[in-house]
Amino acid sequence: MSVLIGCAHGTRDEDGQAAIRRLVEDVRAALPETDVREAFVDVHGPFVADVVEAIDTAPAGAGTAAVVVPLLLGGGYHVYHDIAEAVHGRDDIVAATALGPDTRLIDIVMERIHEAHIPETATLILAAAGSSDPRSQADTEAAAEMLRARWSGPVRIGYAAGIHPTVADAVADARANGEDFEVAVASFLLAPGFFQKRLAESGADHVTAPLAPHPRLVEIVLDRYRDAGGS
Repeated sequence: MSVLIGCAHGTRDEDGQAAIRRLVEDVRAALPETDVREAFVDVHGPFVADVVEAIDTAPAGAGTAAVVVPLLLGGGYHVYHDIAEAVHGRDDIVAATALGPDTRLIDIVMERIHEAHIPETATLILAAAGSSDPRSQADTEAAAEMLRARWSGPVRIGYAAGIHPTVADAVADARANGEDFEVAVASFLLAPGFFQKRLAESGADHVTAPLAPHPRLVEIVLDRYRDAGGS
């Protein structure tokens, strides 16, 4: 039986833990012939390096024993360092790419926007977690471009932590620029937690819910798994 390791960031927030657990359970239900396990890169275990180490080495010529699928919306340090380091030296275990950029993520963002009854004239702040890694920033920029193609009003980017502009700065800049009919924060976070609470404190008129759980996320996880050689 092949193994899919869904690797998320990790959070102390119980609702956030439940959202990730639900996503992993939904993936497990969609792949009944696959051993689906969870792992994390930070905050709490089971940590990805330990989960990878516990996978038995596949016999020569047997193919891929496991695929680590980042349950992360973009590439960055956790994908290119933590997960890459965990699979380093294991020819039979590979790492898939991050969940984004992907237009299906924007489908979920748009669904959350409609659920929050945000008017079409509002300025949107696409709110990502934030990373100093330029590859992660490029993924967020790509997601913002996808959202701009779907939204009639202005779309800006804000980050919950680490780099500028912060979400609060992006909200203030929108108002200073005269985009003050309404300003809404579109969460580009996977699950509830510390960063989602930051969005609620940004001063926006509306804040959408994070993306998980959602059937589209399961679709993306399965695609990343299969594209990396999982079966």
